[in-house]
Amino acid sequence: MPLVNVLINGRAYTIACDEGEEPRLRDVSQIFDKRVRELASSVGQVGDTRLLVMAGLVTCDELSEGLARLDEIEKEVAVLKEKLGREGEEGVSVLAEMIEKASDRLDAIAARIAPP
Repeated sequence: MPLVNVLINGRAYTIACDEGEEPRLRDVSQIFDKRVRELASSVGQVGDTRLLVMAGLVTCDELSEGLARLDEIEKEVAVLKEKLGREGEEGVSVLAEMIEKASDRLDAIAARIAPP
């Protein structure tokens, strides 16, 4: 089992991982290190253990929000697939309505970001 040395908030840790997972472990450790350093700059050095727990909780909270959003999107996709799967004119009408709504949203976004 390979060992990877990672740096989190200036401290070195040796972590075991499965063969071939070394690059991924390095990548995620850099992401976590960035989160820990950001948190440390806002709350100060509250001790390694507490800081790592706080960073882990913030990361899990973001993951939970992301998973909830993914679930919503998957439900929306299922509804769209069902609507698009209908045969005949009704399916075309639904598709046209979806395209029109998307166009309206894009127009609204463009209006907000366009310079005055």
